[in-house]
Amino acid sequence: MANDIFHIESITQLHRTLGFPDPLHPLISVLRVEEMKKPEDFKNKWFSSDFYSISLKDGSCGMQYGRNYYDFEAGVLSFMAPKQVMRSDGTPSEAEGWMLLFHPDLIRHSQLGRTIDSFTFFSYEVHEALHLSQREQDLISDIVEKIKYEYQQNIDAHSQDIFVSHLDLLLNYSRRFYERQFHTRKKQNVDVVSQVERLLRDYYSQGQQLENGMPSIAYLAEKVHLSSNYLSDLLKKETGRNGKDHVHEYVIERAKTLLLNSTGNISEIAYDLGFNYPHYFSRMFKQKTGMTPVQYREHATNA
Repeated sequence: MANDIFHIESITQLHRTLGFPDPLHPLISVLRVEEMKKPEDFKNKWFSSDFYSISLKDGSCGMQYGRNYYDFEAGVLSFMAPKQVMRSDGTPSEAEGWMLLFHPDLIRHSQLGRTIDSFTFFSYEVHEALHLSQREQDLISDIVEKIKYEYQQNIDAHSQDIFVSHLDLLLNYSRRFYERQFHTRKKQNVDVVSQVERLLRDYYSQGQQLENGMPSIAYLAEKVHLSSNYLSDLLKKETGRNGKDHVHEYVIERAKTLLLNSTGNISEIAYDLGFNYPHYFSRMFKQKTGMTPVQYREHATNA
């Protein structure tokens, strides 16, 4: 598939591809979705880019991300990081809204450049997009209009800092609104947590760890039809532990049971839990409990 991906290297290239004039600033731009022209050779074409995009759309956008197809409805905000792959179906779009584009070079030497990976929603799947209320949509769109206003002026020594400041504000509001969305979908989220717990139990009861090692967050996410980052963030909101910690907590609890109810040595228990190297198990166990497996077994036996 890699050979079939059309890669867009610059914002200028994307402007030209979609029928827009060259951008006023090479590293940041805002496009109106309804003005985009889909070239015929974009039909059913996979493509990626070297820049970030944030899109607000309120109609059918005819886009597929990964394996998921999604028709956007009113007030839906989606995020895409550099190198992610998406596909256009090439059909006429009735969507309205905007698309904010910015290149990593714009923020590379700023605090935002150092922390942007913490905004995990850039790696969410399209069906995990952010649904905004009208007030939230107005607030986000107002920030984008300020960005657009800034690059329409003469670029000066303050422009870079102003761009970064607005982007940082937009992303922090988006993080807040995602937390609100997690809260309002609490019932669905609790159902997902229950599914994850069942998947972990089934994984070990079926002995899958003996062949495949400990279950990964990617494995669990695929089973519940979510992206790894979205599932990890959901678990963090519901249980206080992210995806990796959730798996480790389950494994440690299972290890405690094995240590107290079997005569197997530490290496045998480690292999039974899916560790290829027993010292990795011992190190994780001590990090989580403050004791080595041997100390835990001895302490519990003498208690």
